[in-house]
Amino acid sequence: MSATAEKVVSEALSLPPALRAFVAEKLIESLDAPDAPPLSAKWKKEVLRRCAQVDRGAVKLRDAEAVFAKAYASLT
Repeated sequence: MSATAEKVVSEALSLPPALRAFVAEKLIESLDAPDAPPLSAKWKKEVLRRCAQVDRGAVKLRDAEAVFAKAYASLT
């Protein structure tokens, strides 16, 4: 890893959790296909609403492997 990357990672890890999450989100977004259309304001609002539900514990999360196994089983 380059010295610059190590410095960026070190500085990011020193941020409070909420800011680390923001940085991580922006980095992940940067990996999206460049030709993908941006999210509409309506979808962004929906994503934020759902994230807030998860943060509040208002929704029950399920294990992805179990969900996919159940979906696959329903197809056979």
